[in-house]
Amino acid sequence: MADVVLGIETSCDETSAAVLVANGAAPPELAGLVILSQDIHQVFGGVVPELASRAHLSTLPAVVDRALEQAGVAFGAVDAVAVTAGPGLAGALLVGVAYAKALAYAGDRDLIGVHHLEGHLFAAAIEDPELAPPFVALLVSGGHTMLLDVPAWGRYRLLGATRDDAAGEAFDKVATLLGLGYPGGPVIERLAATGDPARFNFPRPMRDQGFEFSFSGLKTAVLHAARASSDLERDRPHLARGFQDAVLDVLVTKLARAVEHTGYRTALLGGGVACSRALAARAAERLSGSARVAVASPRLNADNAAMIARAGWWRLARGERSDFTLDARADLPLPGLEIGESVPNSTSRNPNSP
Repeated sequence: MADVVLGIETSCDETSAAVLVANGAAPPELAGLVILSQDIHQVFGGVVPELASRAHLSTLPAVVDRALEQAGVAFGAVDAVAVTAGPGLAGALLVGVAYAKALAYAGDRDLIGVHHLEGHLFAAAIEDPELAPPFVALLVSGGHTMLLDVPAWGRYRLLGATRDDAAGEAFDKVATLLGLGYPGGPVIERLAATGDPARFNFPRPMRDQGFEFSFSGLKTAVLHAARASSDLERDRPHLARGFQDAVLDVLVTKLARAVEHTGYRTALLGGGVACSRALAARAAERLSGSARVAVASPRLNADNAAMIARAGWWRLARGERSDFTLDARADLPLPGLEIGESVPNSTSRNPNSP
């Protein structure tokens, strides 16, 4: 049993390290967490992979040292190193994996590679030790939008995924076309709070069909509305509100459908888009009386090493270890994933592609 786990996350544009400390079989507690966001990508309106890799390379050692210092733990007390092995940007992932392997090898520590999406599933468990399957999980981020049936940790049945853009990607692209900058989710949520929900009624793609998602058509509808506006400055809050309402309506409707389909009493929100207070509020309102909504605080829903350490701790407790052939994979499959064959409109599309 690993009592002290060092987590490392470098899958995209956040450099993060975390320390989890546990006593025996009890769930571990978060003792230290450092997340360093790379602001340089704002200039380009999106993540530039080569710049992300270089930033990880230059900052990761200091981030790890700071997380250990924050936790009051020397590296000599660390039992294992957990690191994101995929999916994500190949170069960015490689920086974290190489560094984690070097730390584990030099210190003769255990090593465990962690799937980024499994980390998002475990994020809420850091603050809610009682959280346990079975539950329905809605993972929404810049690279993924998917609904999972989670009957047990390590067992995941895909109910539906996006056919095109992920929800987070749609937020980023709409923010760009509205001249709001990057990343798009937070700025759209702030602006939408002042918008008129009746001003623009955008389509709800595939809302009433099964468990799959599609956001490319919605993005195009917003583009046409923005181009047709005679005063974009005046209409920008209303466009943001109309777009956000459409996305959240689709996400929450499908989540409610999955809860009804499975009969579970818990629904989990995870991923960067789950930082949205509007999403959490609408999900709780829609599922009131049928299921509780579990969602981590924003810092644990954004890409972070705490969730990686937590998922790694669970796998280490099962006796799993990675050897030093561990490599970064941009298309790493989610371990334990099954395609939901009996679910209407499910697909065999690979949900792990970035």
